[in-house]
Amino acid sequence: MPRIDLVTGFLGTGKTTFIKKYAKFLIDQGLCVGILENDYGAINIDMVFLEDLMGDNCDVEMIQGGDGILSHRRRFATKLISMAMSGFDCVIVEPSGIYDTDEFFDTLAEEPLCKWYSPGSLISIIDADMEEEISEETEYLLVSQTDTAGKIILSHWDRADTEAPARICRRLNQAMERFHSDRRFTEEDILAKDWQDLTPEDFAGIAMSGMIPADHVKLPVEQDSGYSTLFYFGTGMDEKKLQSCIARTFEDPSCGNVMRVKGFVRTGEDSRVQINATRRQVQIEPTAFANEVLIVTGEKLRRDRIDGIWAEDSKIITPGN
Repeated sequence: MPRIDLVTGFLGTGKTTFIKKYAKFLIDQGLCVGILENDYGAINIDMVFLEDLMGDNCDVEMIQGGDGILSHRRRFATKLISMAMSGFDCVIVEPSGIYDTDEFFDTLAEEPLCKWYSPGSLISIIDADMEEEISEETEYLLVSQTDTAGKIILSHWDRADTEAPARICRRLNQAMERFHSDRRFTEEDILAKDWQDLTPEDFAGIAMSGMIPADHVKLPVEQDSGYSTLFYFGTGMDEKKLQSCIARTFEDPSCGNVMRVKGFVRTGEDSRVQINATRRQVQIEPTAFANEVLIVTGEKLRRDRIDGIWAEDSKIITPGN
């Protein structure tokens, strides 16, 4: 039966970037790999970033949300059933950054999935420069996404110092204590290394890290929580204005707690760029992707304020979820 891995991480930590490297390692080992993009949002653009992996030994599937959490969970289970019958050796699930892992474990505990998959590894990506002050709900999600992790992998190592592993351990253990988890982390649980320097031995260790039994106090995390996503289509502007709009979105406190701006923007008649921006890092790169879609995600977002930044240069604006 295929093994199933879950790669968690909050918004902008680099889950998709890591999965590209991890899946390539598995493919190079001769495995047939399925990647499932499992996102609550009405649009999933991470799948575009994984398209170059697709081939005889890798396929990428996706689930889109947008019509209720219960419906989304049913589609998740149905998709896993389909993938289990597709001949994959390993299925990697990449959920939304706003994700309670109870959904994953509850789904796998049901018939027939409990008989069709073997548990692989839970791999949690954490920004090496993670903010100390976060909301209660964000801290709960941090606990949910890490307390059963076989391996914690630090991203954005170039922005960190040598004390980052110890600092992350302390911060994780504070969160575990707050939500009464019996899991406690040591620096041995953390892989702190530039991802460009990861070796086949590193990836083999990650693949074998497994899932650690743990439990914690549960909090409801539903679509009507403080998190929301705004969508803008047909967005076009020159790159200088684009950089200004991104900066205003993050810096204006009246917009709410904006966590991520991601998507594709037209910057000229025949040119488009791919954006992946957080408060601490902005990446803008040329892309051949033909459509323009921009996604803004965060807590307690003020739609009117963010529309004031992006709507003038977007053709279609859709309600956030």
